[in-house]
Amino acid sequence: MNLLLLWAFIISSCTEKKDIPTVAQAQPVTDKNWQFETTPVWQDEFNGTTVDGSKWSFETGGGGWGNNELQNYTNGNNATVANGNLTITARRESSGGREYSSTRMISRGKGDWLYGRIEVRAKLPRGRGTWPAIWMLPTDNHYGTWPASGEIDIMEHVGYDQNKVHFSIHTSAYNHMRGTQRTTNKMVPTASDDFHVYRVDWTPYAVRGFIDGVQYFEFVNENKGFTTWPFDKRFHLIMNIAVGGNWGGAQGVDNNAFPTSMTVDYVRVFKMIE
Repeated sequence: MNLLLLWAFIISSCTEKKDIPTVAQAQPVTDKNWQFETTPVWQDEFNGTTVDGSKWSFETGGGGWGNNELQNYTNGNNATVANGNLTITARRESSGGREYSSTRMISRGKGDWLYGRIEVRAKLPRGRGTWPAIWMLPTDNHYGTWPASGEIDIMEHVGYDQNKVHFSIHTSAYNHMRGTQRTTNKMVPTASDDFHVYRVDWTPYAVRGFIDGVQYFEFVNENKGFTTWPFDKRFHLIMNIAVGGNWGGAQGVDNNAFPTSMTVDYVRVFKMIE
């Protein structure tokens, strides 16, 4: 066979459809109207006298936490449990070389979930310069460090904008460093006077935010991969009060506001029904 015929044979053989392997394409995620179990798979009612170490750990330190924050997080000195409530208190005091002390409680390694309904009933602190949050971070950073592996902010509040509560998500494509974060807010006139239930319903299709059972946020899976949807890996819960920082301290800090506290009645996690 001369070279010309050989090349024709090779080209013909390799371009027959039966010889070309097919690659399975990921199916777009559609809304299956997932429901949630009614009995929690993980919860803390705070009915004891101390923080339950089987459910929570304390992240400690002062270094600004990536947001130029002013507090030092202590190893439990700013968290108390009594009368069925957890109280996280931010104080103006010398602590770890910082001017303020506070608490950052995490469930990592003790409460980690992929999808589900997470509810936290809480009363928020007052005071310009305070920045309380109830939020979630990835347990394993499967897609890389922040924001690649995602963030879910179930509740954020800054004291200079009293009663305006925010829900946000952050990903590689959508985050506040790029000004593209997906976020919304809702006025809660009694956010610091009464308890309210802050909730996320997290499914393969969407992350949805609620206050007292009323939905006010939705972020839908765009089926474009982890840069827009890293929310297919397990996350854990964080509760804290920051002081100052790029957002919380944007209008300064009122030192007369301290000490100030966030009170949590319960945390309940419900499994998504497959």
